[in-house]
Amino acid sequence: MNRQFRDRTEAGQLLARKLTAYANRSDVMVLALPRGGVPVAFEVAKVLSVPLDICLVRKLGVPGHKELAMGAIAKDDVLVIDKGILEWLGISREVIEQVATIERQELQRRDRIYRGNRAIPNVQRRTVILVDDGIATGSTMRAAIATLRQHQPAQIVVAVPVASASTCRDLTTEVEKVVYVLAPEAINSISCWYANFSQTTDEEVCSLLAQANNEQTTAAPTRNIPS
Repeated sequence: MNRQFRDRTEAGQLLARKLTAYANRSDVMVLALPRGGVPVAFEVAKVLSVPLDICLVRKLGVPGHKELAMGAIAKDDVLVIDKGILEWLGISREVIEQVATIERQELQRRDRIYRGNRAIPNVQRRTVILVDDGIATGSTMRAAIATLRQHQPAQIVVAVPVASASTCRDLTTEVEKVVYVLAPEAINSISCWYANFSQTTDEEVCSLLAQANNEQTTAAPTRNIPS
């Protein structure tokens, strides 16, 4: 039987133990992939005592099978396509664009709700720990990596509770470090690795971001975080 995390909170706490080298560093920040990555990243940022923000990306689900990713989009016109999935299912470029158009609207909606009046974080010359609740195909994470690279971080660390071993190996060629708690040979669904994998709501995302921001504001006088 697979080792299961109780929920995203426990997964984040266990993941944070693998990242203690980044604790209390003014050049480090945690970016979460909403929505499911936010509760995980919240725990990581809290343990490490570093800022938390979001990296907005959207999976492009196969029509009729939305859990299967054929690619992903992010801000700055980033589009990542899984060519293997497209060839396997014979998906046309027109279908990709139709799905991408819908998901761009959702990206804009989430940006308004989650970010509000907060400025986009400056990641230039900083170490960014990019967190999600798990990685299946890797398309969503690759879109996040691609959009971050455009803003010249010092390094990107991908950190997740669970990802397939092959995906972890592949990502090591794209980022400076990949950190995980579990890396099984195969992952059918991220949800299989959680006892409670209930959907994270917009309200929960906003609440956790606000709480993290308040904690960082309180700690600000004793920290030296570059702009």
